[in-house]
Amino acid sequence: MTDSNKAPVASRRHALKLLGAAPMLPLGGLAFLTACGGGGGGGQAFPPIVLPPAPAPAPGTTPAPAANFVSAEFTGMAAPTLAAAAKMATTTVESTLKVSFDNGSSTEYKLAYQPFFLTGDMVSDGKGSQILAGGYVDINNKPIIDASVAGKERQFFSDSPDGTSLLALPNANVAGVKGKPVFAVVQFEYNTRDQSGADTYGVLPSPIAVLTLDQDQATGKLSLVKYHNVDMSSAHGLWITCGASLSPWNTHLSSEEYEPDAFAAAGSSGDKQFKAYSKNVFGDETKANPYHYGHLPEVTVNPDGTGSVKKHYCMGRISHELIQVMPDQRTAIMGDDYTNGGFFMFVADKEKDLSAGTLYVAKYDAGYSINPAAAATRITWINLGHATSAEIENLANTLKAADIMDVKTADPTDVSYTKLFANGVANWVKLQPGMEKAAAFLETHRYANLKGASMAFTKMEGTTVNIKDKVAYSALQNIQDSMVSGGKGWSAATNIALPKKLSAGGVMAHNLGGGQKDADGTAINSEWVPMQTRALIVGEDLPTPDALGNTSNPNTIGNPDNLKFSEKMRTLFIGEDSSSHVNNFLWAYNVDTKKLSRLMSIPAGGESTGLHAVDEINGWTYIMSNFQHPGDWNKDLHVNVQSTLDSLVRANYRDRFSAAVGYLTADPIQPKLAK
Repeated sequence: MTDSNKAPVASRRHALKLLGAAPMLPLGGLAFLTACGGGGGGGQAFPPIVLPPAPAPAPGTTPAPAANFVSAEFTGMAAPTLAAAAKMATTTVESTLKVSFDNGSSTEYKLAYQPFFLTGDMVSDGKGSQILAGGYVDINNKPIIDASVAGKERQFFSDSPDGTSLLALPNANVAGVKGKPVFAVVQFEYNTRDQSGADTYGVLPSPIAVLTLDQDQATGKLSLVKYHNVDMSSAHGLWITCGASLSPWNTHLSSEEYEPDAFAAAGSSGDKQFKAYSKNVFGDETKANPYHYGHLPEVTVNPDGTGSVKKHYCMGRISHELIQVMPDQRTAIMGDDYTNGGFFMFVADKEKDLSAGTLYVAKYDAGYSINPAAAATRITWINLGHATSAEIENLANTLKAADIMDVKTADPTDVSYTKLFANGVANWVKLQPGMEKAAAFLETHRYANLKGASMAFTKMEGTTVNIKDKVAYSALQNIQDSMVSGGKGWSAATNIALPKKLSAGGVMAHNLGGGQKDADGTAINSEWVPMQTRALIVGEDLPTPDALGNTSNPNTIGNPDNLKFSEKMRTLFIGEDSSSHVNNFLWAYNVDTKKLSRLMSIPAGGESTGLHAVDEINGWTYIMSNFQHPGDWNKDLHVNVQSTLDSLVRANYRDRFSAAVGYLTADPIQPKLAK
């Protein structure tokens, strides 16, 4: 939409030309990608944008100079309510984007949602056959069957798509693509339940698929051409893949969170979840090795739309949520989705190669605060050790938990043991002689405690970076327990001692720089080291639930999870995994204007995941965002809405077994030519 005193936008084609002139931010047509959103019967979508031919310049006239992009501003939507219940049961998008140019003009776009498919759909494998979207396979790539209901046997498929990366390759060539091939790597975190209703969380090996998408060069529209499952046999299968990011060298950096406890797995009764996982992957409850999981898988896409995986074992065995590699292509900061988690950093020996490097963990000074007005708190980095992936994988292959350390859950009254908290539980730990390296990389949480790190965080999830300002961001899904003085799992030694909890969580900002030394006085070989942390934006707990049941303010963030930053739009995108909002939301936060805008509402009971902001691919801009497990009702949070919404969600998403993979589209609002 243009102001009445500006030159009118005559056509969509002209709008695209204006946007296409934006340096490094060609928002023409505007296709914003969001992998894993609404769909089903309740989704809303605009038809593909059909453009008229561009008018020829009048004879003897000089074409007007191209306008240059200046800024992008989102206008948010209201949270849906039971007054329009259908909007609460699907992805609802009623937000807009205004793009301004240096000639004083602007164009406004309304955003909407377009799915590629629902998990559980049969889609093209690019070879003349079809494949189950989100389907689970074992170590031999054979389908894993849900036989929980006699007569209804079927292959398991995920209701929880998560981390997604969008990328292009210069030499890509895939049959069936009419425009240009673009690839999306999509990982599927878990399956919530089988057909009988039994809990199946974490008992199936996470699949990762490469999607070949046909990018229409006139509109930016993306269409699925090919779906390829990546063979995970070389990585021993994958364990609970959560958030993901695109590396600076164009690979998909995955994750394995909530690493299986090797001591529990070795116990007399074993770990029920891990035994079931092993049975599904290998056909044998005893074959899986817990030390093979909790690492960082990296997926490389091939020009033909296939992919391969390698797992990096030298980046710490933690609850990997989402890694962010800095512009130096060596330094990475990592979320740790864990209670008594830490803030970790990895500095690789070589650029574009995560197979060897040094692992660090943060120790904070006193005074850590979640008040955005408070001063930043200084970080000292503890060097946990240097290793190669190959040597740690070899240790994982050959060592048992008891070889590395002795762990007791009752006080042995022996001063040779150190008391610490792991996942909120008191442990008394003694390191076995000569096992420092094995402990650092295979028992990272416990070893970081022994080294004096600030192991206090509760669910530190997404991480991202603002390169221009040299600031990184981390999401704390909630701020409670081990972060609060006297809380469950709290220890004064961590220097994290908040006076009270904030269940709604918040986003923290880290100032980055060089010239830093570790706790031993040794120089850290990086110019992108987090030096201080402060609160950027936090949620607001409500004293009592509102009429819908929200326990935190629905007009600001609640339980932030995935984060991604757009350099060109100067915008931090925030996806929620909220136990305090009846519907989870996707937000846009402009770091210059401080404006927070709600872009999308996720189906009730679902979680917003998998964010990825891509400023430019073949002249188009995309923002990816997933959602998971629609209709996964919380008996307290959803008590006021479940009876109304349950049937609607079930109708939209295959009785709650499916979620959608797709993208946000945009369409120019027709201009007002006069007041």
